[in-house]
Amino acid sequence: MRQEQTSPAVQKRVKDSFDLQGLMSHLGARLAHIGPGRVHIVLPARPEATQQHGYIHAGATSAIADSAGGYAALTLFDGESEVLTVEYKINLLSPAAGDHLEAIGTVLKPGRTLTVCRLEVYGVQADGARKLVANGQQTLIRVHRTAE
Repeated sequence: MRQEQTSPAVQKRVKDSFDLQGLMSHLGARLAHIGPGRVHIVLPARPEATQQHGYIHAGATSAIADSAGGYAALTLFDGESEVLTVEYKINLLSPAAGDHLEAIGTVLKPGRTLTVCRLEVYGVQADGARKLVANGQQTLIRVHRTAE
């Protein structure tokens, strides 16, 4: 399935911002797709991200979902805007197992101030088999970029 890509300028802005996130770097997460209103983040299964039963920890699962939604919203805004999460709710549907997790953030409704996103996280096996392990919804607030 072919996925629409954003402009090179938006790709760069999202990648540059993502690279500043210490938590995503610490977890070993990476951007896998940047499209208009849709971002995918991949988290490889690593011992450092697991809980006591060997599944990927709910905190790591939630973190990549939150970031995927935030960056999905950012793709729709001008270069003077940033986003911050106001709230999100996530349902953990199944133990987060697989070769890696893939979080998909999709904008449901963009707004001048608040934007709502759907969050999905899939456990992906080495053979490509996918299982929905978490889903949720997120509200973000659009803020003006601060001087650096």
